[in-house]
Amino acid sequence: MDRSKKPLLAISLVLIGATGYGLVAAVFKLAITDGWSVTELTLYQVMSGTSLLWLALGMTRIGKRGSSLSNTWQSWLRLVVIGVIGLSLTTLFYNEALSRLDASLAIVLLFQFTWITILLESIRKRAWPTRPEWLAIVCIAIGTVMAVGLLEQDISRLDGWGVLLGLLSAVTYSLFFFLSGFLSHRLDPIAKSAVMSTASLAFILLLHAPAAFTISFDGELARWGLLLGFLGTAFPFFCFNYGIPKIGSGLAALLGSMELPAAVIAAFVFLGEPLTLWQGAGIALIIAGIMAAQRKPRQAVIAGKEGEK
Repeated sequence: MDRSKKPLLAISLVLIGATGYGLVAAVFKLAITDGWSVTELTLYQVMSGTSLLWLALGMTRIGKRGSSLSNTWQSWLRLVVIGVIGLSLTTLFYNEALSRLDASLAIVLLFQFTWITILLESIRKRAWPTRPEWLAIVCIAIGTVMAVGLLEQDISRLDGWGVLLGLLSAVTYSLFFFLSGFLSHRLDPIAKSAVMSTASLAFILLLHAPAAFTISFDGELARWGLLLGFLGTAFPFFCFNYGIPKIGSGLAALLGSMELPAAVIAAFVFLGEPLTLWQGAGIALIIAGIMAAQRKPRQAVIAGKEGEK
């Protein structure tokens, strides 16, 4: 009974985390419109996310509900590497892409992490994706093209650097999913997220030094940073760190595609970006692909066990 609930909880958390992460694009674009720079927002986002994670970790320790960190120190180096590659670089590349492109286009570039992660997983296992995975990939690929309106846009007006940065964010994001699949599910998900985020913060501070240490405090900027930190760092990466080791990085990448429809809808509601019938059909096709990936409970459990190795 307990074993059957764990995969369901892990799947739900990955879906919810991806949805929250999908809202980051609209919030970040609104913050830029409010007059803040990419560097300021990125720094406050990562600082806020890190603080929230450590606060959550401290609360679990006080309540004695969290697992001990005494047996996790040997994994800290792995967490640092994943934090720098999967979290900080993804945040940097994605935020820069958002400053140059429409939110809906930036998210579709980031979304390429889906097939990249499945490719990495197939190389690791030395096996082709299963038929349900192929079906899900095809549905998601077609739905992606439709959902972001690529058939209706003039691609000659696109910012080349923005496109490149968006694709780089997809590569680093896929590495986060892939590398996280090697972590033991016994590690405290909040502790894992806090260590990763701290490594990410240190890397970003060093990258932007000394300018990072001269940014003055502003209440409005802090509020934007807190919202971005919660949606883009603390909440989704806690969900991912809990769920990925239990279900495997391949299935997690497919479930993580929920962030695309969430981002497109948020861009329509908050930014006024167009949402046509074609885009709506694309979102529906993506959701159908996600459902196709989930209609294989036995394989999902097996993938989760392989991801824990």
